[in-house]
Amino acid sequence: MTPKSAAAAARSTVYGYPRQGQGRELQKAIEGYWKGHVTADALRATAADLRRVNWQALAEAGIDEVPTGDFSAYDHVLDTTVMVGAIPQRHRAAVEADALDGYFAMARGTQDIAPLEMTKWFDTNYHYLVPELGPDTVFSADSAKQVAELKEALALGLAARPVLVGPVTYLLLAKPAPGVPADFDPLTLLDRLLPVYAEVLADLRAAGAEWVQLDEPALVQDRTPAELNAAERAYRDLGALTDRPKLLVASYFDRLGEALPVLAKAPVEGLALDFTEAAAANLDALAAVGGLPGKRLVAGVVNGRNIWANDLSKSLATLGTLLGLADRVDVAASCSLLHVPLDTTPERDIEPQILRWLAFARQKTAEIVTLARGLARGTDAIAAELAANRADLASRTGSPITRDPAVRARAKAVTDADACRAQPYPERAAAQRAHLGLPLLPTTTIGSFPQTGELRTARADLRTGRIDTTGYEERVKAEIQEVISFQEKTGLDVLVHGEPERNDMVQYFAEQLTGYLATQHGWVQSYGTRYVRPPILIGDISRPEPMTVRWTTYAQSLSDRPVKGMLTGPVTMLAWSFVRDDQPLGDTARQVALALRDEVNDLERAGTSVIQVDEPALRETLPLRAADRAAYLAWATEAFRLTTAGVRPDTQVHTHMCYAEFGDIVRAIDDLDADVISLEAARSHMQVARELAAHGYPREAGPGVYDIHSPRVPSAEEAAELLRTGLKAIPAERLWVNPDCGLKTRAWPETRASLENLVTAARTVRGELR
Repeated sequence: MTPKSAAAAARSTVYGYPRQGQGRELQKAIEGYWKGHVTADALRATAADLRRVNWQALAEAGIDEVPTGDFSAYDHVLDTTVMVGAIPQRHRAAVEADALDGYFAMARGTQDIAPLEMTKWFDTNYHYLVPELGPDTVFSADSAKQVAELKEALALGLAARPVLVGPVTYLLLAKPAPGVPADFDPLTLLDRLLPVYAEVLADLRAAGAEWVQLDEPALVQDRTPAELNAAERAYRDLGALTDRPKLLVASYFDRLGEALPVLAKAPVEGLALDFTEAAAANLDALAAVGGLPGKRLVAGVVNGRNIWANDLSKSLATLGTLLGLADRVDVAASCSLLHVPLDTTPERDIEPQILRWLAFARQKTAEIVTLARGLARGTDAIAAELAANRADLASRTGSPITRDPAVRARAKAVTDADACRAQPYPERAAAQRAHLGLPLLPTTTIGSFPQTGELRTARADLRTGRIDTTGYEERVKAEIQEVISFQEKTGLDVLVHGEPERNDMVQYFAEQLTGYLATQHGWVQSYGTRYVRPPILIGDISRPEPMTVRWTTYAQSLSDRPVKGMLTGPVTMLAWSFVRDDQPLGDTARQVALALRDEVNDLERAGTSVIQVDEPALRETLPLRAADRAAYLAWATEAFRLTTAGVRPDTQVHTHMCYAEFGDIVRAIDDLDADVISLEAARSHMQVARELAAHGYPREAGPGVYDIHSPRVPSAEEAAELLRTGLKAIPAERLWVNPDCGLKTRAWPETRASLENLVTAARTVRGELR
C-alpha cells in the first residue's frame, strides 16, 4: 500500500473511555447496591445505559471503531481475573453463591474474607486489583462479559473492537498467592493461560468481532530476555490460531524499546503504539525495525493522560512520517481516556479562553477525529481547525497567567543547603523523644477521618449560599472536637484534626495556591468507586497566605497530646494534578516545595511539634524505565527535603506512602530524610517492613496494620500479629502503629472499632516487650 492509500484508509479510534457517566451515575449505582438501596438488575441497567451513551457519543463524534470490554464495575484487571477463572480459593464460595457479590468481595473484602491486594496501574493514579497465582492455579475461560458487551455495541450498528488485558501483562502484574513461595514466577503459567485466551478469542470472533485489542503495557518496562521470549511465544501461538479475530497488540505510557522488534515480527495483524512525548522514541525505533509492512498501525498521537489541547500540526507531522511505515495508519489517543475527565463543557467557572487550552475525553475524541480526517484528506480539509488550534496554543504561551517572575527568581536562588536538615537524624531523634515523650510503639492515624454526609452537605450548602462562612466553620469546629475527643478516649498517642474542612488532599491545597485551576466536574477514577477531581497546574506556584495553620492550632488547643500538622507533599501535588507541559517537572516541583515550605515553617511557629508531609505518589511517578529514574528521584527527593528542611531538630517530620511497590525506591525513601514514614502494609502482610530492613533503613517507620480500603474491621489479635511480624524487621524503639492510609472513605462505626482494636493491639504487644 502506498503512503497515499494508507492515508486514505486512516480511521479514528480510542482504547477506552471514562466509565462513571456525566453525573457519576455508575458510582452512585454501585454504592447504592452495596447499601441495599439499588438492586442488582438496576445496577446492571445503569451500567448498560452508560455503555450505550459512551458508544453513541463516540460514534456521533466521528470515531470509526469503538472499544468494548473496557467498561468495568470496579477494575478491568479484576475483570480479566474473572475472564480467565483465576478466582482465589478464599473467594470461590462467594463467587459461586452470587457472581456480583463475589466480584465485589474480591475487590473490597468482607468481614471474613480479605480482598485482593491493590496497587497502582504503572505510573498512573489508577489502582488495580493484583491477581494472585500459584503453581496450582487452574485457568478456565469465562468470556460472558466480553461477548455480551460486544453484542451490545454491534446491536447499535457500530464497528466495535473488544479490548482485553494481554496475557503477558496479566501475568507480569500478578503476585504469588498466599502460601505460595515468594520466588514463584507467575509468568511460568503462560502456556497454561494461552489456551484460555484462545477460547475467549474464538468466542469473540463467533460473536462478530473483526478485531480484538490485547493490551501489553508491561512490555514498555525493562524486560529480561526470558520475559521477551515469553512475549514472542505468546503472540506466535495466538497468531497461529485459525479460529480468531485479527489481533491488535497495544502498548502505551512509554517507549516499547527492546519489545518492539518482538511484536513487529509477531504473526499479528496490528500494533498500537504511543507517540506522545514520553514515548517519542517509538518513532525512530519503528523506522529502525523496518516499520510494520503488511500490518495496521494505530498511532497514539493525542495524549490520553493529560488535559492540554493537542498541537494538531505537530501530530499531523508525526502521522505523515508514520505513513511510510505501515500498510494502514489509524489515529488514537496514547492510552485509554479513563485517565482524564469526561468533558470540559460543564466547566462554567473557567474562563472561555482558558477552557480552549484544555481537552478532556470528549475534546480529545474530537482531536482524534480531526487528525484522522486531515491525514486522509489533507490539511485543507481541516484548515479551520488548524487555525483555531494555533491561536489557542499561542494564547496559552503568551498568557501572563503562566509566568510569575518573583516565583521563578526564588526557585532559581535555591541552594543545596536549603534542602538539608541542619542536624543528622540521631541528634534529631534524641531531641524529639525528649520533647514529645511518646511511649514504645506509639499509635497514630494517617490524617483524615470519615467525611460524613453532614460534612459534605455543609460544604455544598456553603457553595450554594444556604449557609454562610461562620455557620460552615462552626460545623467544622464541631467535627474537629468530636475527632479529638474520640482519639483521646481511644488512647491514640499522636492525634490528627481529621481534615473535615478538606474536600481532597490535593484539591484543598491547589485551591489556595496561585497557579492552580480547579474544576467542578473533572472527575477521574482512582479505584473502584473512588473518584477525584485533579486540579490543573496552569502557572507558577506560590502561597498567598497560610492554608492549614488555623485548623491545626485549633485542634491542638483541645488536647495536651501532640496534634500533627497535615500537608500534601510536592511530588503528590504534581502526580495527582494535571501538570503543565511547558516546563520540566523538576522546576514545577521546586516551586510547589517552596510554597509548602512556607506552610511548614508557619505550622512550627504556631506550636506544631509533629508535621506530616504526605508523598503517596513518590513511587507512582517513578519512570517506567530504569534509565530514567535517577534524574526523577533526584528532583523528587530534593523537593521533599526543600519542603521540610527548615524546621528545628525537635520538630518531628513524618511522611506517608500507600498502595505501591516500594522495594525499588527504598534508597529514595531514605533520601527523603523524614524522621518517621508510614506505609501501606496490611494487604501485603508487612512486606514493606522487610524491604526497609533489607535496606538498613535507620529511621522510624509505621507499616500499616489496618487496611482502610476494605470495610472489614480487623480484630485486635489480627493487628497484633501484623505488629509482631513488623517487629521481626523493625526494632520496637523505631516502630509506629497506624492504619495503611487516611480514613476519609470509611464510615464512623468501622473506624471506631478498627482504631480501638489497633490501640488494643499496640498495648498488647507493648506489654509483651516489657
